[in-house]
Amino acid sequence: MGAKKSDSDRRIGRRALLIGGAAAAVGTGVLARDELARLYWRLPGVRRQRVEGAVDFRGARWVAASEANFRWADRPDDYGIDMVVVHVTQGDLDSAVKAFEDPGHKAAAHYIVGKDGHVTQMIRELDVAYHAGNRAYNERSVGIEHEGFVDRPQDFTDAMYAASARLAAAVCRRYGIAVDREHIIGHVEVPGTDHTDPGEHWDWDRYLRLVREAQTSTP
Repeated sequence: MGAKKSDSDRRIGRRALLIGGAAAAVGTGVLARDELARLYWRLPGVRRQRVEGAVDFRGARWVAASEANFRWADRPDDYGIDMVVVHVTQGDLDSAVKAFEDPGHKAAAHYIVGKDGHVTQMIRELDVAYHAGNRAYNERSVGIEHEGFVDRPQDFTDAMYAASARLAAAVCRRYGIAVDREHIIGHVEVPGTDHTDPGEHWDWDRYLRLVREAQTSTP
């Protein structure tokens, strides 16, 4: 889920390449201070300044995931976002939150939707969450966990479907993501994963219909 050494090496290499290339382009070898600052904040892996505790989805509560479970970034400027990945926690909400707070877990999603419809955000959409088990998919997606178990259809409540659909619609609207099964996928569909969620009881037809309805309503 993201080797820190390779991430660091790639960021340094791209930073040197981009800034060096920009300097050559102006032909002076010296960039204006404001231009350097602008370039710096647009480089992959750079941590954009942000308001502590801010959320991307109105009404969500903020609980910070461990920094070991995601990578600081500046999406969509450094990595384009064109996908939503649907997960199931295989446990209750509290256990999922504790897992994502644990640096030894090495994984976390951006959001968790509870059975009661409440949304918890643990990673900013700016940042790359280690949720999909595939680096490229992590970089291009927002991960939404759902409280419950894949073999318990009763866990997927009306409140959960409605809240998750509003959340997914907001994400899709923000980044221009198409509301279809090519761009809203299950964890099981991520290449290389050994996960099965959200499982056979997740009602995809219902979910996509609710996302489309939420997307066309007033934000």
